[in-house]
Amino acid sequence: MTQLLPHIEIESGPNPSAAVIWLHGLGADGNDFAGLVPELDLGNCPPIRFIFPHAPSIPVSMNNGYVMPAWYDILGADLVRREDAAGIHHSALAIEALIANEVARGIPASAIVLAGFSQGCAMALHTGLRHPARLAGIMALSGYLPLASTVAAERSAANQATPIFMAHGTQDPMVIISRAEASRDALASLGYKVQWHTYAMPHSVHPQEIADIGRYLKAVLGTGSRSA
Repeated sequence: MTQLLPHIEIESGPNPSAAVIWLHGLGADGNDFAGLVPELDLGNCPPIRFIFPHAPSIPVSMNNGYVMPAWYDILGADLVRREDAAGIHHSALAIEALIANEVARGIPASAIVLAGFSQGCAMALHTGLRHPARLAGIMALSGYLPLASTVAAERSAANQATPIFMAHGTQDPMVIISRAEASRDALASLGYKVQWHTYAMPHSVHPQEIADIGRYLKAVLGTGSRSA
C-alpha cells in the first residue's frame, strides 16, 4: 500500500462522518489552509475531518531547479504547453491513497470533498474527475485543469454529476484568469456542473470566497445532501 503523505488533521467535531482533503499550492505546505477551518460556517454539516497533506519537495524547473514543496514540476510559464505528466500521475496516486484511507476509516467517498489551491487545485481536478467512486464535491481554487486533453478518455462516469466549485481572482498574476476560464469552459463542454466564482483579488483567498466555500460545503455535505 502507498505510504500516506504526511498531513495535518483537524476535526470540526467528534466522530466525523465527512472529510475534506485540501491540497496546498506550489512552495507551501499543509499549514497554508489549516487556519481557515475556524472561519468556515459549517452549520448543518456533520462533523468533518479536514486533511491538509504536505507535498514532497522536488526541484522546480520554472524556479531554476530550486527545491520546494510541489505536486509536480512546472516546465513553463504558460503552465499547460509542456506539462509534467509523470509528476501529476505520481501525486494522483498519493492523493488516491488519502481518499482510500478515509474510506477505510469509515467515511464513504460520497462524503469526501477533494479541494485544492493553485497546483493543489490542478491535482484536485485531475484526481477527482478520474476517481472511480462518486465524491461529494471538487473544490478548485485559483488553479486550472491539467492534462486537459486526456480528461475525456480517462474520466470516471462516477463523478460526471459531482458539483465543482471553481474560484479565481480577477487580478491573479500567477495563474491568469483566462487560463482558469479555459479550464471552466473545457469542463462545461464535457457536461460537468461548474459553479464559477470570481473575486477582486490576486493569487490569494478573499473573505467572500471563504463564505462561499462554507455555503458550498453545506450544500454538498450538509444534512440531506447525500440523498439528493
